Amino acid sequence: MYSLKLKDIKYLVGNNIVQSKTLKPFENIVCSFLENLSKNLLKNKTYRKHTDLVALAFWCSSSNLSKLKKKYKNSQIRFGRGLIFHITPSNVPTNFIYSLLFGLISGNSNIVKVPSKQFPQIDMICKEIKKILSKKEYSSIKDLITIIRYQDNDKNCISEKISEICDMRIIWGGDKTINTLREFKIKPHATDVTFGDRYSFSIINANKVSKLGNNDLKILVKNFFNDTYAADQNACSSPHIVLWYSHKNIEKTIEKFWVELSKKTKQDYVLPEIAIIDKYTKLCKDFAINEDILGYKNYSNSLQTIRLKKIKSGLENLRGKWGYFYEYQLNDLSILKDIINKKFQTLTYFGFSKNKLEEFIRYNNIQGVDRIVPFGQALNMDLDWDGYDIISSLSRSVIIK
Repeated sequence: MYSLKLKDIKYLVGNNIVQSKTLKPFENIVCSFLENLSKNLLKNKTYRKHTDLVALAFWCSSSNLSKLKKKYKNSQIRFGRGLIFHITPSNVPTNFIYSLLFGLISGNSNIVKVPSKQFPQIDMICKEIKKILSKKEYSSIKDLITIIRYQDNDKNCISEKISEICDMRIIWGGDKTINTLREFKIKPHATDVTFGDRYSFSIINANKVSKLGNNDLKILVKNFFNDTYAADQNACSSPHIVLWYSHKNIEKTIEKFWVELSKKTKQDYVLPEIAIIDKYTKLCKDFAINEDILGYKNYSNSLQTIRLKKIKSGLENLRGKWGYFYEYQLNDLSILKDIINKKFQTLTYFGFSKNKLEEFIRYNNIQGVDRIVPFGQALNMDLDWDGYDIISSLSRSVIIK
């Protein structure tokens, strides 16, 4: 048992007394807690206005948990590692809860630092967690969840002090954040799982798009919209560049796709005021320093595309936000083998068979890319993430011979 007698901490769930308790992965009481969270989120009309909360609710549903548990199927004796300190990113409101879910499902106690920036989704989720934990049936796991908010600085050293008592840290964020936290002392047996700065992209078979009817095109655009605009293009798995695959002239197909996406954004996306200035500044900077720009098109305040003459190493430095996409046409996937590196995380695709993509990855011995998923699944969290087997990474095995 530890007492976090530290100033400047706001407790959203739990209090200053934390414990290092462990359970088995997929403990029944934990799954029951998550199923209740799912139900509470879905039955609230206000919550359902947030697509990320709806996605969270389905992730925690009994049917999805059953699939994850069935997929896991491990005959080893496993327990959580103890107390996990989660440092979550500042730009994605629901990332903190998925990190917590990773810890809970793996059988751990958890201290979760949420962003200092105020997101309504964080308050909504924490409200429901507190409500469920107040029930007597969940008293045994109440000590497993502590959710806190604070502004870390050199004076209060909160992250440093919590690092000293934890058995593991899960660090989400930029490379600078990870390297700073690695300077703090941790227990000799403690380990880190880091989810650093990653880059994601999309590949579209333009020939397949050209044959789509209006309804199917709308579905494709909706899926791409969910991958990108749902997190303001901030998520590590949201694409920054769209690669159009074809041996033909596909200008009409490309235009048709972007025009349809522009319609979707006008209907379902609210662009922050600051984004307009930031995107214009980025555009000016791109034209000033990027010699590979072929052209630019402004479809609306919420959608701009930058056409590239060529792609080369360093592609991961081309990053968009709030509907700012780079694009390039290619006719041979193999040119990517010398461009993709360990910074690349998620490849979303349309119009390719799984066998074709598997062949591309295997044959070219690709150094990066941990996930390849169809459009619409970029933000779907899984227990295999960033190349980690989450359950194995966050738990320990007991060998009996």
